[in-house]
Formats: sequence, structure tokens, C-alpha cells
Amino acid sequence: MKQTFKALVVDKQEEQFSIQLKDLTLNDLPQEEVTIKVMYSSVNYKDGLASIPDGNIVRSYPFIPGIDCSGIVIKSRNDRFKEGDEVIVTSYGLGVSHFGGFSEYVSVPANWVVALPKGLTFKEAMIYGTAGFTAALSIMKLEHHGLTPDQGAVVVSGASGGVGSVAVAMLAKKGYHVVASTGKTDQHEYLRQIGATEVISRDDLSPEKFSSLGKGRFAAAVDPVGGNTLAYILSTLKYGGAVASSGLTGGTKLNTTVFPFILRGVSLLGIDSVECPMSVRQPLWEKMATELKPDALNDFIGHEITLEGLPEVLAQILKGQTKGRVIVKIG
Repeated sequence: MKQTFKALVVDKQEEQFSIQLKDLTLNDLPQEEVTIKVMYSSVNYKDGLASIPDGNIVRSYPFIPGIDCSGIVIKSRNDRFKEGDEVIVTSYGLGVSHFGGFSEYVSVPANWVVALPKGLTFKEAMIYGTAGFTAALSIMKLEHHGLTPDQGAVVVSGASGGVGSVAVAMLAKKGYHVVASTGKTDQHEYLRQIGATEVISRDDLSPEKFSSLGKGRFAAAVDPVGGNTLAYILSTLKYGGAVASSGLTGGTKLNTTVFPFILRGVSLLGIDSVECPMSVRQPLWEKMATELKPDALNDFIGHEITLEGLPEVLAQILKGQTKGRVIVKIG
């Protein structure tokens, strides 16, 4: 390998904050069990927060963001992996407490590493990334709860975002009637193309006033938004329905009552992709490469960039100005 490599580095010293590409060496990385040559990464909302001085993600500077990466093992001190293995790393501390994937090389603990399943390329794995894994985990939990396509419509909030758009397509592939909610009127046709049966506005899922127990509209929901949207969804689930909650772009507070839970038996399922155990993670990635894989996964690419384009896109994702998945070609 070359003596130096490129990485996006954020730094904060007193009142000065910077974000720029820098030349590093392997000695600058954490000395962990598995060192990987990164081929692709992707951009997530959490990465955007890591790129600003008050995002409350990064605790120690200087730092390399990027919570996702796929690539090739170049060195391993763990028997599970050998040089040349194709792998994925998402979640855990990557890009949060540990140097992340916006770099030509990463070094991580072996228990964070997933073997790249047959049926997925490096690029496709990052079109998914943490967002796609979160969508798949949401559907898995809803189906473990008992959801089947014949029970009625499934609503997806924030449907033009990363988690939402992948969830729409995965649910559609499994035969569900998908209602996609978005605040972006120019994304309606895109959502129909990836499988939405109906498209509704963001306001339809977040009215200013609503009953704590309204008309039952949906059999289930995938909600990466939270806040008032989640409260409204809970009030409109049918008897025995469930919502898989994974995000907070609409706020962290949940203003609801016990009525949906005790009168309709609905369930609120928490989705955490960060510490999801490997016993669940690896088999779910296998399903993402087969039965859950949308027929046109590449259609989810809103934008493909290089490391040089990251600062601009990281700012855009915080403003809700990105569509679908933004992937970063590195290797």
C-alpha cells in the first residue's frame, strides 16, 4: 500500500472548528485486530452531526467521521478474517467514538466486522449502509411481532430519506401495501417507482391537533422520524398493530397517552442498529442480499461522490436536502 492515504478529518481546538481532507498513515489509526482498505462508504444523518462543532456526536478531536464502510481486509490478527476477505462495517463505535469510514483505510475490532454476503457488491452494501440495515431490522421486528401483508397498509414516515426509502422498497417487494409519507412533493414519483402504493404528505402524519385514539388507519409503521409524527401514528394503528421506531428527526419528545396501548393493544418497537448483536446482524445482512433486496437497488443512489465532495453533502443532509442514499466511492 502507499505510504500515506486520504481521510476526512474534523478538528475542534478551543473556538476553532475545521473539516478537511488530510494525508495520514496507518500509524495514525487505532491499532485494532482488522485493518481494511475501504472501497465505499455512505452518508448518514449522524455523519452530518459529526461534521459540525455542536452536533454532540464526536467527543474527542481530531476525528474521522463515517459510520459505514465496505472493503477488503489487508491485515488481520483474528482467525475469523484473513487478507483478501470482503467485509462490511456499520454501527458500533465506527464514526462516533472510533475513527470511521470517511478514510481510505480503517482499523476496527473483529467483532464489528460482517462478511460481505454473496449477492451484494461493495457498492450495494453501502447503498444500504446503516440506513438500509435499520430498515431491514424494522421490518424483521414487525414481522416477528406478527405482521403479514394481508393485515392492511403499512405506513413509512420520512419515506424519501435513507431508512424510509429502503423500507418502502423492501416492504413492497414482500407484497405489502405501502403508504409513503414525505414532505418533498418532488419525490412522489420516485417513491411510487420504488414501490409505494400511496404517497401522502408529511403533514398528514403530523397534524397540530389529533385525538389520542383516532381512526385505525394502518396495520403497522416504520418510523425514523419520531416526535409528533410517532405520537400520531400510535393513535392511528389498528388493533394489535405496531410501529418500529428508529429515529428522531422530528423531535425526541413523545406526547401520547396509554390509550393506544391498553385499548388497542398496539406495540412500540424500539430499533437500535448500533449495538445489534452479530447473531442477528450477519443473518439479516444475508437476507438483505437475497429476499429483501430490491430489484433495482442502484435506483436508491441519490448521489455518488468522492471524499472531496463530503463537506458539501454533509451540510446538505442536515438541511434535509438529499434524496435517497448518498454513497462515497473511496477505493
